[in-house]
Amino acid sequence: MHDVVFLLDVDNTLLDNDRVTDDLRTHLAEQFGPAGDLYWKHFEDIRKELGYADYLGALQRYRADFEGDGAAAHRLLTVSGFLVDYPFADRVYPGALEVIAKLSGFGPTVILSDGDVVFQPRKVNRSGIWKAVEGRVLIFIHKEEMLDVVEREYPAKQYFMFDDKERILDAMKKSWGDRLVSVFPRQGHYAHDPSNAGMYAKPDVTVEKIGDLLDMDIAKMVGA
Repeated sequence: MHDVVFLLDVDNTLLDNDRVTDDLRTHLAEQFGPAGDLYWKHFEDIRKELGYADYLGALQRYRADFEGDGAAAHRLLTVSGFLVDYPFADRVYPGALEVIAKLSGFGPTVILSDGDVVFQPRKVNRSGIWKAVEGRVLIFIHKEEMLDVVEREYPAKQYFMFDDKERILDAMKKSWGDRLVSVFPRQGHYAHDPSNAGMYAKPDVTVEKIGDLLDMDIAKMVGA
């Protein structure tokens, strides 16, 4: 039983996933022109079906749009390589890995993310985040519904959750109550979506950037 465990989301919390998406959008436009938009239709369809972003699954469906087109089939392989070999380390937010190191002085740091079982762990690994948390990585379809697993794997008297989605923080707070300290980095398009204003409980701690935590008194936060 730990006194405290720090749970950290990945996309737009530790890593600028909006930039990753923008780069993929540009690459698809370069390879397929306006037809690149078809990929994003599949992407959103799968997100609605599965509840998480599946970049590789969308690419599989996109492939069927070019059945019998040899040139397009070859260009699809470049998209696959673009995703698998993407330099995720270049998209880690400034100070994010240093924040993980700072938090680890007070308790275990654990990645708690949504995503598929191939691309998302690849992202966590290639970004350097996997190493920073010493391999403590949990990836689910709906992480807010898997808190019993989190408790079983990393039992603690208190948890901190760092996430760019107020919806997730609110759901976890409803389950764990005062055992959870919710930390909201206002980064990425979800965090700045005006339709979310007033929809969820106010997070316990709000910072504009994940790197701002380097200037905060973590010992005081844990004690409080």
